[in-house]
Amino acid sequence: MQRNLTTKVIVIAAIILLCVYGIIGLPKSMSELRANLERNIKLGLDLRGGSRLVLQVQVQDAVRADALQTIERMKEEMRKQSIDFASLESNEPASIETADTIQITVKGIPAQKTTAFRSMVADRFATWVLTPLNSSDYKMTLRPSELISLKRDTVERSIQTIENRINSLGLTEPVVQQQGSADSDFRILVQLPGVDDPARVKEIIGTAAVLEIVEVKDGPFPSQEQALSTHGGVLPLNTKLVKNPARGGDGVSWYLVSRNPVVTGRDLRNARASQDEYRKWEAGFTLTQDAAKRFERFTEANINNRLAVILDNQIRSVATIQSKISDQGRITNLGSEQEASDLSLVLRSGSLPAGIVYLEERSVGPSLGADSIREGIAAGLAGLAAVIVVMLVYYKRSGINAVLALALNTVILIAALSYFSAVLTLPGIAGVILTIGMAVDSNVLIFERIREELKSGKAVVSAVENGFGKAWWTIVDTHVTTIVSCLFLFLFGTGPVRGFAVTLVIGLFANVFTAVWVSKVIFDFELRGRQQLTTLSI
Repeated sequence: MQRNLTTKVIVIAAIILLCVYGIIGLPKSMSELRANLERNIKLGLDLRGGSRLVLQVQVQDAVRADALQTIERMKEEMRKQSIDFASLESNEPASIETADTIQITVKGIPAQKTTAFRSMVADRFATWVLTPLNSSDYKMTLRPSELISLKRDTVERSIQTIENRINSLGLTEPVVQQQGSADSDFRILVQLPGVDDPARVKEIIGTAAVLEIVEVKDGPFPSQEQALSTHGGVLPLNTKLVKNPARGGDGVSWYLVSRNPVVTGRDLRNARASQDEYRKWEAGFTLTQDAAKRFERFTEANINNRLAVILDNQIRSVATIQSKISDQGRITNLGSEQEASDLSLVLRSGSLPAGIVYLEERSVGPSLGADSIREGIAAGLAGLAAVIVVMLVYYKRSGINAVLALALNTVILIAALSYFSAVLTLPGIAGVILTIGMAVDSNVLIFERIREELKSGKAVVSAVENGFGKAWWTIVDTHVTTIVSCLFLFLFGTGPVRGFAVTLVIGLFANVFTAVWVSKVIFDFELRGRQQLTTLSI
């Protein structure tokens, strides 16, 4: 008995030391203690202050891009199978509401190639539904299930890309998650604790970083009107006009480039900021193995032709191909080291699959968070003090047992939040306070059971044993039902609600340990060697 009790005391002491280490570490000074507390106990947006952004993903961009990629694949496949066609193009949905109207129109399929064309589409492009318009023309539309999947994937990739970019900035515990319906709203919630001026972060998030390296067909032109008049008012097939912004004293110009890029941002393997031989900042990038081979073949076949590096639909640089290029390139004309670093960051984290629009931007000052912390702590301390007084007055010396268990419960809860790198929010503080109430409730159940056993004439040691044993299943029932409720809160709730659920669940597990196991050890320690004891202060 004595050996088991000693082992339990050692286990409890080890857990207490582990919890204290998780909260404050091994500080050597008061300043280091405060620094450890700030690092280990992370505060959410509502407590620390920061910025809250709501973005909407323009999924029609991704749908349109998928159609263009499908067109390029179809052209290549039709060339392999010697299937002639007059034109192959898609419409351009202008908004989220019209994204479902995407379609590809194929014209001029020879009658003798109809069977081969239909077989090719069925085998190679099964995600599209082929509908004949007449004997030589066809319409292709995305299957509804594929369209839904594409939209969801676009939102998920946008979340991942934005999260990568924000994490690269070293921000503490940012929150990036979907808001609203996955199939209709396409919204992303971004919370940035500690960021009072989100201008730079917002710029980095909003930079689509859609990189394209394309062949230059003609230009430069001083205006769009002159470019159109040069070509008889109609742009050549599969070309577009792209703006070259004013730089270094040169005015705005326009270039006629191919719609089909040779290399895109998806082909990048890495990107980094650097300086050229004139100490000017640039962003160098490295291509993947497949893209490098494709780029090498193109540049070798187009020596003395021009290439344009286009970023977010604006020309960054235009150069003449002097020899074949393999796996590396540069984006020049960058104004500063900051610009080069930011551009490299967004290129490394990947291009956003679609554009984004800011629907809401809100800043929370740290003073409001400080008020919330102060009032939350005050409420918690007031409640804790009231509970301690009631337990000591009503249960006498046994109330000390409950107070010790309650203090350990709080320490374990805060340590768990620290070890799990969880963010403490205002709802989380509410969860801590509720946990205090449930911990007291467990002690009340146990103490009342012990009182009933004593009233029935049981010896003190036997009454304590039976009291804990009979209260055990009642405590388990109440905790399990609460944990199930928290599970639903976590599954269907938003960030703050989830924080409340997580904090409460951790507190409930800690409560089972402290109110049942630790409290029982304290009773056993007090009653050791006193089997004939006839009274108990409870």
